Amino acid sequence: MASTLCQTLNIDWPLIQAPMAGVSTPQLAAAVSNAGALGSISVGAATPEQAAEMIAKTQLLTRKPFNVNVFCHAPAVRNAGTEAAWIARFSGLFAQYGAELPRQLTEIYQTFLHNAAMLEVLEQARPAVVSFHFGLPDAAVIERLKSCDIVTLASATSPQEAAEIARRGIDVVVAQGYEAGGHRGQFDPGEIDQQLSTFALVQAIRQQSRIPIVAAGGVMDGRGMAAMLKLGAGAVQLGTAFILCPESAAGAAYRTALKQADRSGTEMTAAISGRQARCLRNAFCAFSQGIRAEEIPSYPLTYSLGKALAAAADLQGEPGFGAQWAGQGAALARELPAAELVATLINEWQSA
Repeated sequence: MASTLCQTLNIDWPLIQAPMAGVSTPQLAAAVSNAGALGSISVGAATPEQAAEMIAKTQLLTRKPFNVNVFCHAPAVRNAGTEAAWIARFSGLFAQYGAELPRQLTEIYQTFLHNAAMLEVLEQARPAVVSFHFGLPDAAVIERLKSCDIVTLASATSPQEAAEIARRGIDVVVAQGYEAGGHRGQFDPGEIDQQLSTFALVQAIRQQSRIPIVAAGGVMDGRGMAAMLKLGAGAVQLGTAFILCPESAAGAAYRTALKQADRSGTEMTAAISGRQARCLRNAFCAFSQGIRAEEIPSYPLTYSLGKALAAAADLQGEPGFGAQWAGQGAALARELPAAELVATLINEWQSA
């Protein structure tokens, strides 16, 4: 399975660096791809113009395949009462950090759904791989990308989502276990999350479908890679393992917090962005304890306030309100250049 997926992706090793919007950079993706794995960038938080620039920068740094990730979330559902109450809830914190309270929440990220400008960017740039998170685009969009010889990947958090990915003709499913850091790729955040581990999810998808699987969540070393490949995954995707690489865009406070993950641990929260995401346990997590799901505005509206609060607190020396996404294996992160980390992971896998 590993050799087959490596051939599909045109890479040497069954290893993918997760896209990680805000953390991955062209430099990180290129270093990983140049080392024989699949590097990734995310344009989910970018405008089409910014996306084109990011892809072009990556193409200047590597001739190897790399992945471009887009967000396929449904447009935010506005609720004036919920949004006003959410802003009011944080008034004390904004006052504490000497910042003006936002007057309204804004939809800071564009969805790839029905986004003709972003589709045109991808068609013109023709990256080797495009991956989808939070859902799937229309069948016509998938076909247009595939007609450009682009390999398509999509995240699934359940066997049912994986089955839909296979039905749509997408080439590869990324099985995102509950251990994974960052945002859950759940298609409909209003549905019950089965919270399947990567171990259980990979096996469940393998039982029902022959679609190639990338295992994502909780894997931090070559032994974890070996275990997932033995279960039937064709490749393994690691995100948290790459955050401490000097090529990543993670700030100093984020890096420091990750190095202390053995004490802090992680937790799942929707309060930072409006969608469930696994974060290093920090000040934002502590403040949002006990908040009910129905009190949280839609993604990415919630994120607009979260980012404003993080920036204000950081200026006053409190970095704990940032979106410090990390998976459950965070304490195993290593501070190595990306190419060296890839080589280490492959040596560990081969030894295992």
